[in-house]
Amino acid sequence: MLAGALACGAWLSAWADEVQVAVAANFAAPMQKLAAEFEKTSGHKVMLVSGSTGKFYAQIKNGAPFEVLLAADDETPAKLVAEGAAQPGTQFTYAIGKLVLWSAQPGLVDEQGAVLKRADLHHLAIANPKLAPYGAAGVEALKKLGLLDAWQARFVQGENISQTYQFVASGNAELGFVALSQVWRDGKITAGSAWVVPTANYEPIRQDAVLLNPGAGRPAAQALLKFLKGDAAKAVILSYGYAL
Repeated sequence: MLAGALACGAWLSAWADEVQVAVAANFAAPMQKLAAEFEKTSGHKVMLVSGSTGKFYAQIKNGAPFEVLLAADDETPAKLVAEGAAQPGTQFTYAIGKLVLWSAQPGLVDEQGAVLKRADLHHLAIANPKLAPYGAAGVEALKKLGLLDAWQARFVQGENISQTYQFVASGNAELGFVALSQVWRDGKITAGSAWVVPTANYEPIRQDAVLLNPGAGRPAAQALLKFLKGDAAKAVILSYGYAL
């Protein structure tokens, strides 16, 4: 019996694999939860690095050994496929992100976003629109509202959406554009006050996954992408305020 158990353990050890994942900062929290569930059910290990999609693109092009990219847009994965850095036919949308105007102060942000018309507020946090799709969406929303010129000099710019969130959470900015997933759990805002920006004010934030070349032929990388398409993963993604 012991010999059989040891043989089974050796087989599982040989089968188990590790996957290197680059994940957009807005999806870091749900991905940590998903990774734990994936590890439990698959036996594989997940190594996560979170950051801005724009920076990941540059790192991948420079030879970073990521096997899976979970981007904050659909353009970067498509570009990597077109440029031969990712595997054709593996790109898919794992989530559709939502933009929210958020403040750590209860009652500051109203449900119509009229707070953006106030001239007495000093700072609006926003992710670098050249690197972060949520930052680009925030700029687009301000343009649609005719308020970009009024706010541009008051921007506090984060390198990615996680840093942008921290600017607001710490009070260094009274309000900011962040991902709904950062302040939403199971149908409600977790703290402060917020306005979920109508999707008509910005292009849909389609967040795509893709298998990068180092992940080709790697069991864990392929298994993770399959897991993200399953019902259990979708339930977690929805609970963080994303659409599918």
